[in-house]
Amino acid sequence: MQEKIEALRNRVIAPQALFIDGAFREAESGATLDVVSPIDGRRLTTIADAGAADVERAVKAARAAFEKGRWAKAAPAERKKVLLRIAELIEKHALELAVLGVRDNGTEIAMALKAEPGSAAGSFRYYAEAIDKVYGEIAPTAGDILGLVHREPVGVVGAIVPWNFPLMIGAWKIAPALAAGNSVVLKPAEAASLSLLRLAELCAEAGLPEGVFNVVTGRGAVTGEAMGLHPDIDVLVFTGSGPVGRRLLEYSARSNLKRVYLELGGKSPNVVFADAPDLDRAAKVSAYGIFRNSGQVCVAGSRLLVERSIAGEFSEKVAGIAAAMKVGDPLLLTTEAGAVSSEAQLAKDLGFAEQALCEGARLRTGGRRILAETGGFYMEPTVFDVTPGMTLAREEVFGPILSIIPFDGEEEALRIANGTDYGLASAVWTSNLSRAHRMVRGIRAGVVHVNTYGGADNTVPLGGVGQSGNGHDKSLHALEKYLDLKTAWIQL
Repeated sequence: MQEKIEALRNRVIAPQALFIDGAFREAESGATLDVVSPIDGRRLTTIADAGAADVERAVKAARAAFEKGRWAKAAPAERKKVLLRIAELIEKHALELAVLGVRDNGTEIAMALKAEPGSAAGSFRYYAEAIDKVYGEIAPTAGDILGLVHREPVGVVGAIVPWNFPLMIGAWKIAPALAAGNSVVLKPAEAASLSLLRLAELCAEAGLPEGVFNVVTGRGAVTGEAMGLHPDIDVLVFTGSGPVGRRLLEYSARSNLKRVYLELGGKSPNVVFADAPDLDRAAKVSAYGIFRNSGQVCVAGSRLLVERSIAGEFSEKVAGIAAAMKVGDPLLLTTEAGAVSSEAQLAKDLGFAEQALCEGARLRTGGRRILAETGGFYMEPTVFDVTPGMTLAREEVFGPILSIIPFDGEEEALRIANGTDYGLASAVWTSNLSRAHRMVRGIRAGVVHVNTYGGADNTVPLGGVGQSGNGHDKSLHALEKYLDLKTAWIQL
């Protein structure tokens, strides 16, 4: 496989246009943005820099397609056929899509193959199979009244997705929205648009009608704002930072009160008790739970809480694994952690490490930029001993930095675990079944792993509480965001 990857590594990528109404079109202004690869800091290509006029074109195309009803009014079984064909095409072009994404955002290829095209194909297939099994309801009303509850597509869905796993997270939103019969306008992150533009081509090849799926690339402050303020987008879904999520809620209030669903990241606690069933395995899984994809994972276990009686030994195990991880060229199958997504993100990560030292944190390993001679953006896996009040223990870094905090007993573990504004993911390691259940109930998070970290599939929802957002991706529950309920009240 490495030979095939090398053949794709240097493939020339033509300048990328917007995908609107079934065709690629230049931005009205002609403006473009450079795409810089984090692998070597070199310019890959350009993408169109969409303005408000381009968003208007995309939303009009989406609305017109919805009103025509070729997709929205098609039988669920017919939509199912197209979505299954999209899944097949993603799998057919899996290596191409994965390499394209890695060149764009720096995720290590071994992870990208599974997490990007592998997951995306699974999402399209899951919602294709699910949608013809979603029914309305008959209410238990009085004898001379018939109450019916219909489920109908909301209309036009706007989706804004991040740069860390664009194809996977994009599919989490696109697949259920399309399955429900909606039209979609998607804005990828300007730092990771290429795989989603290729997906648009595959959707068209699969037979998705023109205008049903549109992709507008550009800057969040311009393209994203235009989507947030657009009065003809009915639902807006977003994965990204808290400040941007708040702005999108403001845009909703200023425009048409569109429903806004947000997944805003986290500061996830990974709690290890002394009676964990296998401390060596727990250490390895914990290290990989933060350092894969250079820590650029929304559910990353960035806070490691360790029972004090084993804290020294366990922390050394984790630090040793971190120090031994192979960081480098993300297009090599042997690489365990790839590049940080951009030079700006690398500077932010290094700034967090410097601040931790200034606040008195103990550095166990890492903390420096490496491989600068390649021109790329790489950082050592970094482990700090911190206290709960330090910045590194409270703020999301979104980089390869782990905070280790000791605790005494369940009560203190829960207090520290819940001592954050976020509540996305978490984990508990223990051999005590009763303790595991108590911790699952006690931790305020949308996901609690027990004796593992990061395991999930399309059958279960992903969502957070607190400042990790609202609504859910994945599972049948995700369809709720893209369907409206309509009551028919019929006098017999």
